[in-house]
Amino acid sequence: MAASPAIFEYLEFPDTIAVKWLSWIPPLTQESLSDYALRMCQRITDERPVLLGVSFGGVLVQEMAQHLDCKKVIIVSSIKSPNELALPMKLAQKTNAHKLLPTQWVKNLETLALFVFGDRIKKRVALYQKYLSERDPDYLNWAIDALVHWQGVTPTTELIHIHGKQDTVFPIKNIQQPVTLTDGGHAMIINKKTWFNKQLPELILAS
Repeated sequence: MAASPAIFEYLEFPDTIAVKWLSWIPPLTQESLSDYALRMCQRITDERPVLLGVSFGGVLVQEMAQHLDCKKVIIVSSIKSPNELALPMKLAQKTNAHKLLPTQWVKNLETLALFVFGDRIKKRVALYQKYLSERDPDYLNWAIDALVHWQGVTPTTELIHIHGKQDTVFPIKNIQQPVTLTDGGHAMIINKKTWFNKQLPELILAS
């Protein structure tokens, strides 16, 4: 949920597909996810778009599809309903334990990681710096709460769910009827580019 469109940098599409990457916008105070999705929809001008979202972005595009006439929705490393959340997130729905997360640390994530883990984590820290652009604690608090308390929506168009069997954020055992990648983890949109570059165009263009 803190990722920038840079996570899609390795994806390649044929000229027949016009691509527009959307970055996150700041949420308004106490804004619902549905209202946030409606504001995101204002940035889409194409008729019958295909929406693609990763992780929390997958939840967002399902909400956006409630306001748009979409050809289809594709979600990656995400969930289709609150039943697919990991157990700690389900517990947080009742306890609000997620509100205790020190999200202000995200501003100094690199310093914190190097202090705790030392030089051996430098490579991963470099990836954080490259892909995790949303460093506003207010945004993260809003996004985590929106995810934990998401009630799900009824699909209004074809929904394709791509998920990795090694995903530790949303365990595959909770996911219903996904297209699976055996060795895919939560960040597979980045490190499984060969699979996505072959399969995504076919999924998008299929009638």
